[in-house]
Amino acid sequence: MIKNLDKLEKFINSELSSKVKNSLVKNEELLIEISPEDLIDVVQFLKSSEKCKFRQLIDIAGVDYPDEEKRFQLVYLFLSHEYNLRIKLSLRFEINQTIISLTKIFPSANWMEREVFDMYGIKFKNHPDLRRILTDYGFKGHPLRKDFPLTGFNEVRYSEKEKKVIYEPVKLEQNYRNFDFESPWEGTKYSKQLNNIEKDGKKN
Repeated sequence: MIKNLDKLEKFINSELSSKVKNSLVKNEELLIEISPEDLIDVVQFLKSSEKCKFRQLIDIAGVDYPDEEKRFQLVYLFLSHEYNLRIKLSLRFEINQTIISLTKIFPSANWMEREVFDMYGIKFKNHPDLRRILTDYGFKGHPLRKDFPLTGFNEVRYSEKEKKVIYEPVKLEQNYRNFDFESPWEGTKYSKQLNNIEKDGKKN
């Protein structure tokens, strides 16, 4: 039984020496870097090995590096209930590369991969139902990409006037205001002006 992350790191590196590109123990978690083509083999090993038993997929997170050749990164988070250990699998790949789906190993990956597809446009091979899950079906673009514009796309809403769902351009307006940074103990300028007017009124 492995309860120590350092021992677990050595064990995984010895068993998957040809598939592990880098490993690191940080914040009580083990991070393993692998290639996309090794994802299925590594995940199956982590789940089935008696010394690992990572049998819960917690989350799949995407990262966008628009200036790099391998633009996208996926991070898979797994938990071993029996050993109370956590592990992260990290892989980098190019923008047009398709990643194999984990739905046959972890059915919970279904919605997680759909979310990554919706937000980043990353496609998963052999996914049973790869479609948007957070945005509307007619939505254009992928909101968590760094080059996604803040304006110019359409949003969907229900119009009380037209009694139907309508599409219209996204408008993000910024209303600028003038702030008075005087001490709150002294009061703002307009408060002083009101006080002076009241005093003048009493004198008259």
